[in-house]
Amino acid sequence: MRIVIAADSFKETLSSKEVGEAISTGLKRSIPSSTITVRPMADGGEGTLAALIDASHGKYIYKNVTGPLGNSLEAVYGISGNEKEAFIEIASASGIHLTNKKSKDINIATTYGTGELILDALNKGIRSFIIGIGGSGTNDGGAGMLQALGASFLDSSGKELSFGGSSLKQLARIDRTNFDKRIENSFFRIACDVDNPLTGELGASAVYGPQKGAVPADVINLDLALAHYAGMVKSTFGIEIDNIPGAGAAGGMGAAFLGFFPARLEKGAVIVSEVTKLKSYLEQADLVITGEGGINNQSIFGKTPVYVAQLTKAVSPSIPVIAVCGSIGENYEAVFDAGIDAVFSTISEITSFEELKKNSGNNVVQTAENIGRLIQLNIHG
Repeated sequence: MRIVIAADSFKETLSSKEVGEAISTGLKRSIPSSTITVRPMADGGEGTLAALIDASHGKYIYKNVTGPLGNSLEAVYGISGNEKEAFIEIASASGIHLTNKKSKDINIATTYGTGELILDALNKGIRSFIIGIGGSGTNDGGAGMLQALGASFLDSSGKELSFGGSSLKQLARIDRTNFDKRIENSFFRIACDVDNPLTGELGASAVYGPQKGAVPADVINLDLALAHYAGMVKSTFGIEIDNIPGAGAAGGMGAAFLGFFPARLEKGAVIVSEVTKLKSYLEQADLVITGEGGINNQSIFGKTPVYVAQLTKAVSPSIPVIAVCGSIGENYEAVFDAGIDAVFSTISEITSFEELKKNSGNNVVQTAENIGRLIQLNIHG
C-alpha cells in the first residue's frame, strides 16, 4: 500500500513535519509493508517556513531585526536549496507572539522587521519570494515594512512618522524615491487565506484588531488611520489598496504588497503544495492522510486538510482521504462533503493543554497505528 501523508501543523504543539513523521511511525507499526511518503503542508501560517525549507532542501537564515514593539530580536527566514527563492513568515519578525496583545501595543506595532528580512534576502541576490502572512501582531498597513525598504512616510512638517498604525492618521506625504529598486525586478507570492478589505466593518482593524489587543476606540482610530493611508496612496500614485480582497490580511500587509510590490495573493495551501510537488505524489497513492490541530465547520473554508482532500479527489475520486486532528469541533461533518472520508481525533482523555502538548506526539502515533489496524481489517476481512 502506497500512503501519502500531507498534514499541517498542530498549532503550538507539533510542526507539520513532526505530525507527518508521527503518523508514519504509527502506520509502520500496523502496516509494516506499506510505502509511506511524508510531504509537510501549511496554509501560509505557522509551519509554512518549515514546510517550504524541507521541500526545497533549503536552509534557515537568522537575522537580528526590529521587532513589532521596536526592540531588537532574532528572526529567521529561509532560502531554497538552489538559492533562488526566499521563504518568509512575517510572524517571525512581526508576530502576535512578540507583543503583549495590549491596546498600547497594537497602536505602535510595526512591520519594520519583516522589511529587514526582505532586504537581507535582496542583498543575497534573491528575487523570488514566498511570504506567509499569518500570525501578525501588527496593524500598520505594512508601512513599517515599506519604511525598512526605503519608502518615507512623512507628516505635514516633513518628519518621518513614528512606528505603528495609529501614526498613519498624521500622514501627509509618501516618498518612494529611495524605495529599493531591486523590488521592481522581483516577484512576491503572498500566502494569504483571507479576503478582508483594508478598512470597514470587515477590514483589518475591525476583524483582527481585537485579537491583537485593540479596544473599541482603537478599532475606530486604526480604521480611520488606514483609510487615510489608503486615500494617500490612491491620490499620490493612483493605486487602489483598500477595497481589494486580501488587502486587510495581516493588519493591512496585504494592501502594502498589492500597492507597492510586484505581488500576487494566493491561497497558502496552493503555494505549499506546488513547492512540495504534492500532486505528483498523490497520483501514486492508494491512501492519503492529512490533518491539523482542529477539524470543525470552518475547515471547509480553505484549510489545509480540505484542500489536500479536494486535490486528491481531483486526481482520483476513489483514493480515500483520512484526517487526523487534535480536536473535533462543532459540525465537523461538513468536511465529509468536501472530500474527507473519515476524521480521527488524537485526544483520548480530558487533560490540560500542557499535558496535551507533552503527549501530542505519542497520541498521534497511537491514533495512526489504530487507523492502520482498521485498514488491515478491511483488507483481510
